[in-house]
Amino acid sequence: MTAATGVVDVLCVGHASYDLVFSVVRHPAEDEKIVADGLIACGGGPAANAAVTVARLGFKSAFAGYLGLDLYGEKHWQELSGEGVDLRLTVRGSSPTPLSAILVKPDGKRALINYKGETRPLAVGDIDFSAIVFKVVLFDGHEPHLSVPFAERARSETVPTVLDAGSLHAGTKALMGRVDYLVCSEKFARQFAADEERALARLAEAAPAVVITLGERGLIWRRGTERGAVPAFTVAAVDTTGAGDAFHGAFAAAVAAGTEWVDLLRYASAAGALCCTKMGARQGLPSKEEHRILLQRCAHPDR
Repeated sequence: MTAATGVVDVLCVGHASYDLVFSVVRHPAEDEKIVADGLIACGGGPAANAAVTVARLGFKSAFAGYLGLDLYGEKHWQELSGEGVDLRLTVRGSSPTPLSAILVKPDGKRALINYKGETRPLAVGDIDFSAIVFKVVLFDGHEPHLSVPFAERARSETVPTVLDAGSLHAGTKALMGRVDYLVCSEKFARQFAADEERALARLAEAAPAVVITLGERGLIWRRGTERGAVPAFTVAAVDTTGAGDAFHGAFAAAVAAGTEWVDLLRYASAAGALCCTKMGARQGLPSKEEHRILLQRCAHPDR
């Protein structure tokens, strides 16, 4: 059942897709046909997955974006609704729901193909954001026409904003200087400098707080004149798909909760790590109890 009352902790603005996740022994070579060992079909997309993460961790979330009226859109709508994600700002239409095919090897490494067809980004007036009261806004950059003016409005109203900068494209480039927390992947950071420390310094010129996630190497961060690093949690990786989405959702939820900075980074890191332990992004997004257990088991005394 979709939530419809109260203040939303995190409003997630951006992309929703439907994922077909194939387990393969290896990624196929050119002109090669291989047989998958398994298949998982589920909802996906950075903002949609972040919204589910927030909800599973015990917070209230909402998703603002697009889902088609096709089979994949209906299945994804039902999933989000079943997770308790507020869908009042989700636009439905006749254009197809974006579809992703993901090939995952036994070591957790993946290859991904996304298809959007004729589906276009939503226009500025397609969503009335005044319909929901929220504490934090998370953007993934995939709805730039909506997100840029909304980010400026949120900042003017002192509502914290987070950007999931997984890759450098028009949307993330437009938003990176308009958010309070620029949380980016190593891939994104290396578009600005080959050396991650130099990239961190350059990105800090755009946003007050910057985090660069480095996978199994943890993360580095800079906030004002302060900087530091947080190690990754040690887990047995099965599929890295969605780990970034889980990290960003947990990060935004912790911002909404007013969590202290280093604890916030560990909170988000635990969610990302847990997502790697299961096949499929949506299946890997952790529950509140799984997350609590990992944080307790791997507590670092030297914070």
